[in-house]
Amino acid sequence: MNYNVNEKGYYGVFGGAYIPEMLYPNVEELRQNYLKVMAEPDFQKEFQQLLRDYVGRPSPLYFAKRLSEKYNTKIYLKREDLNHTGAHKINNTVGQILMAKRLGKSRIIAETGAGQHGVATATVCALMGMECIVYMGEIDIARQAPNVARMKMLGATVIPALSGSRTLKDATNEAIRDWINNPVNTHYIIGSAIGPHPYPDMVTRFQSIISEEIKWQLKEHEGRENPDYVVACIGGGSNAAGTYYHFLHEESVKIIAVEAAGLGVDSGESAATSILGKEGIIHGCKTLLMQTNDGQITEPYSISAGLDYPGVGPMHAHLCKTGRAEFMSATDDEAMKSGLELSKLEGIIPAIESSHALAIFEKKKFKEDDIVVVSLSGRGDKDLDTYINYFKL
Repeated sequence: MNYNVNEKGYYGVFGGAYIPEMLYPNVEELRQNYLKVMAEPDFQKEFQQLLRDYVGRPSPLYFAKRLSEKYNTKIYLKREDLNHTGAHKINNTVGQILMAKRLGKSRIIAETGAGQHGVATATVCALMGMECIVYMGEIDIARQAPNVARMKMLGATVIPALSGSRTLKDATNEAIRDWINNPVNTHYIIGSAIGPHPYPDMVTRFQSIISEEIKWQLKEHEGRENPDYVVACIGGGSNAAGTYYHFLHEESVKIIAVEAAGLGVDSGESAATSILGKEGIIHGCKTLLMQTNDGQITEPYSISAGLDYPGVGPMHAHLCKTGRAEFMSATDDEAMKSGLELSKLEGIIPAIESSHALAIFEKKKFKEDDIVVVSLSGRGDKDLDTYINYFKL
């Protein structure tokens, strides 16, 4: 079984490029060039140097001793929260801005939910002196105010999406409209492993630095490259794609994906796509998607702004359907408690997105000598208000 994208842009039955004709030239230009550009020694040199000197990679692989003692297993945290800007998102934006430069683009657009991808995009645009427009749902702008301020400080224009649920899905719609209107000079930096081919593969490749590092870091810690489990939270799924990438075809490594169950999978207020989703097309790709019987997209819900997306990346849809990955979900309450627990046990305040991944230890029993690597995809600074209000701190 192959878990990587094929030459037509599909992971099994999922993926492809379902796009309006007006976007075809943009997407096709990218498709024809992305692998060539990424393979150029000059590109790799600049990319690796920025990851090291600007982002601060490698991010540590930290053995969480007290958390491990509590759950009687070996838990390692891949500390993406320590990257510049506070999450894994910067790995991809650095790669894509270098790609945009080589394709002769001068203007960058992006969508953002939790604001981390918006901040990461605004950051690299400031670094490279490019115009930056970020689309963000009106509701997310309200609940992620510190990130909105950051984007503005970095010189980006933040445009609220006022339609639909006024969250990530709607911000993405607005960004796609902009791209149709500005096809020549604009590159769209998609923040997740979603969208028309080649985006899911390109984003995954830029994020695969995560699993690449896990392999050699685990070798240093434990004398072996492969853990027993790799765990990540999933909305669209870029941190998960990067965490899984080098283990996809290592049968001994079990893959766990944790979705946001919101108020409960059956509550009508959830984002657990693997359970609630059916095959459908969203934002240019065929994937698993929460929808009504007549194909209208259902509004997802999660307390974390980065996980309330109604679909999941096509690679993850394929991992789910083939059974390669075990999909679990965590409710708002379970995730919030896990975030507070990590703060108190390890002195690390995680993003609420990442807290969902940590919530599995209450649900799943691991062996004492299992090595479980969890992607700690982001830090909790952006979520302090939510934590404060939730726990009445």
